[in-house]
Amino acid sequence: MAVGGPGGQFRPLESGDPGSVASYRLAARLGSGGMGTVYLSYTPGGHPIALKTIRPELSEDPEFRRRFRQEVEAAKRVQGLYTAPVIDYDVDGTRPWLATAYVPGPSLAAAVAEHGPLPAESVLLLLAGTAEALSVIHGAGIVHRDLKPSNVLLASDGPRVIDFGIARAADATALTGTGISVGTPAFMSPEQAAGKAVTPASDVFALGQVAAFAGRGQGAYGDGPSHAVLYRIVHEEPDLEGLPEQLHFVRECLAKDPARRPTPARIVELCQEASPTPLRQSGSWLPAAIAADITQRVSASAALAAAPKPAPAGPPPTAPLTHLSPASPASAASLMPPPPTHAAPTATAGHVPSTPAPGYGPPPVPHTPAPGFGPPTGPRPPFGQQPGWRPAPLPPRRNRAGKWIGIGIAAVAAFVWLSSCASILLDITDKADDGGATSSSTSSPVAGGGARPLPDPKPVTYKGVDLPEGYYVRFADSPPKPLSYDGRTEGVDLYYYEDDLGSSGDRIVLLNNSQQGSLATCRQETRYAAEVTLSQLSAGTRLCVHTRSGHIALVTYRRSAPENDPSDFVSVDLTIWRNAEEPTTG
Repeated sequence: MAVGGPGGQFRPLESGDPGSVASYRLAARLGSGGMGTVYLSYTPGGHPIALKTIRPELSEDPEFRRRFRQEVEAAKRVQGLYTAPVIDYDVDGTRPWLATAYVPGPSLAAAVAEHGPLPAESVLLLLAGTAEALSVIHGAGIVHRDLKPSNVLLASDGPRVIDFGIARAADATALTGTGISVGTPAFMSPEQAAGKAVTPASDVFALGQVAAFAGRGQGAYGDGPSHAVLYRIVHEEPDLEGLPEQLHFVRECLAKDPARRPTPARIVELCQEASPTPLRQSGSWLPAAIAADITQRVSASAALAAAPKPAPAGPPPTAPLTHLSPASPASAASLMPPPPTHAAPTATAGHVPSTPAPGYGPPPVPHTPAPGFGPPTGPRPPFGQQPGWRPAPLPPRRNRAGKWIGIGIAAVAAFVWLSSCASILLDITDKADDGGATSSSTSSPVAGGGARPLPDPKPVTYKGVDLPEGYYVRFADSPPKPLSYDGRTEGVDLYYYEDDLGSSGDRIVLLNNSQQGSLATCRQETRYAAEVTLSQLSAGTRLCVHTRSGHIALVTYRRSAPENDPSDFVSVDLTIWRNAEEPTTG
């Protein structure tokens, strides 16, 4: 899950976002992901906080709630200098939430992607601070389980480790078996990859991977498909080529045997020994370009805090009181890392974006992004090779009222046409009874008066199609490849945009669990919708999609991007019957 925006600005609240949670007025959106949505708010004293609401699917899972309560209670005890302290929470409400202090700094993942590897001195301070954070986390009885570059924020006075409060809760939920998983393959330990017991030593292995990424711009086991990376983690030695010599001890963190890995306290000692001067965190521990990013974020947060409050629209609805805990001391830490740049939301029917308060929101057009932020100005690299790049939004959704008027007109025309056909058939029958000859038809009628459906085409299946946010696929392509939206209104057979799966044909059917995913089912079902939201889907949910060109596809939803993944995508399986019905227009 990602947080922040270009130049340190923030995304405005969307139409479906709450205006407040408990006593906290929400000021902006910081990001969203598989676990929930994170908002910017402020304490009564004006300190910025990151408030995270949990997704409804997780909220409805009793085991998640039980674990979430346990982890929040444990996280309240974590008060280290390099962690995000819990400020407030509610684990009993309809939508559980957790608030921590906000850090105005990029994640390690975003900083390296934008500015390249850190110098050795910065890596040593990063490694020592993160190891100290793990000591505090482990001392509270918590194993992080998902330590990675996007879960390490770079503040002006050192790193901050985030997202340790709900990792175990998410791992316990039934949804981990249906598409939402905890742990990022490239940073898993060998025992975690093998499904064995996860201990504090697993976090140390992940810390070694984080250090390798910070010092050489790539993990110690390379990139590629998840199964290939996991194989190398379990069976091969780490590749530390290009890592500065004084960081050679990182290899000890990557030992296959958990018992051979150093403790976090020992890692701090190794960092001190490797540094030519005593390690001291200061405002100059990071390269100048990253320090400038932090300054921009501080300014944007201050401007947003100073913005006038919106005028109340009326008396608030009554709601049950939520549980509030005594606020913990605030420190500059955040729940989530900064997100990739998003295109400005487009005002559409049913999706009207909020008007941004002064000091945040999408910049006016034209706009020159501050250095280190925003979409690239040159040619866009191939899909998947530029973290943080976001495509242009899809076009505004059409006014549904016009569509239903058109359907009504079409129904009247169809009734007139059917009446004419009935008169002709009666006339033909009378002639046949009188000995008149009738001509044979080239198509046979079927029950109900409709035309006989086209022969069943051979289905073609494509597994694991990853569809980034703002992209679409065409079912005529073999294989269907994600395409960045280019303004077209035809041929957008399946798109993913703002947590919605949709089609330009406006004919999607969400199948019940008991229904077979077959061509016959897709032909029979007419409960059409223009799109469905991810909140309606779980792993294995199937959709029938009819295109205007006559193709029918069975779309099986598998998963969305894991929490804190720098990308935003959904993964689906496609079974396509090409030319399965007559093309349509309009």
